[in-house]
Amino acid sequence: MMTIPSNNHASQSVLLTGATGYIGGRLLKALENRGCRVRCLTRRPATLKAKVGPSTEIVPGDALDRASLDDAMRGMDVAYYLIHSMGSDGAFDQVDRQAARIFGEAAKAAGVGRIIYLGGLGNTDETLSLHLRSRHEVGEVLRESGVPVLEFRASIIIGSGSLSFEMIRSLVERLPIMITPKWVKVPAQPIAIDDVLAYLVAALELSPSQCRIYEIGGADIVSYADIMRTYARQRKIPLRMIPVPILTPYVSSLWLGLITACDCKQVAQHKVHHQEGWASVEGIFTQFNGRIATSWGCLLFKHQNIDTLVSQDHGRT
Repeated sequence: MMTIPSNNHASQSVLLTGATGYIGGRLLKALENRGCRVRCLTRRPATLKAKVGPSTEIVPGDALDRASLDDAMRGMDVAYYLIHSMGSDGAFDQVDRQAARIFGEAAKAAGVGRIIYLGGLGNTDETLSLHLRSRHEVGEVLRESGVPVLEFRASIIIGSGSLSFEMIRSLVERLPIMITPKWVKVPAQPIAIDDVLAYLVAALELSPSQCRIYEIGGADIVSYADIMRTYARQRKIPLRMIPVPILTPYVSSLWLGLITACDCKQVAQHKVHHQEGWASVEGIFTQFNGRIATSWGCLLFKHQNIDTLVSQDHGRT
């Protein structure tokens, strides 16, 4: 597990979007603990009010509302772009492009020094899903603004409370015999939420010349089936998988929504994200050495491989 770097730039003013989400909420705490001056842009200020520290500012706004972005960006050194419109109705890729363009233009006008963006890991030499194409396109649109952009591309992000982990937990613990569609065999490079947060915070330390794309896939290349088997083994739960290639993403998402506690629409979107093959990559921050990003389930201890999956008691945080 990676370590959050020192607070050499704790005096930076940081605009954080997505603070009501899973990753953004945890990043908020990491930035506050580091001593950063944080301003959160959110469409739901009341939802966030009880979750921020006394020094954190909350401003109402929307990525599609240029005026609200101009106000939010004023005086900011860094802006985190953790916005994704896939949960909204309509053509999400078009909305993503529009939001990224407006956000980048506002950041440029306000003199923001850099944008830190968390996107999706996918092999651009292969045919990508609409979701992954949109994730990559958002990074390009942000770069067109002229503001230095540091883009992280991650595979499945594993942590207690994340959709990936909770879906796996629910399936394994509720279904000893499981009918599985072909997408469970797709290879991925999962990374722990703690490692993603370490990358996002470390990005504050880099110079503008180091703002580029960093692929942060985990060290292990595994599939959802591998992860489920590992979870079952560590929890000592018998598990048998019966592959059924005719299950479509839509039908299997309805099945997952019935069996698990996850929202059907979220599951469908999540699976579309992970139907691609992933590039075999390494984390390439030069200041971090050795094997990184190998932990599962937001563990409270260090890991070396897939067999160190957390038990249910340790997984809850």
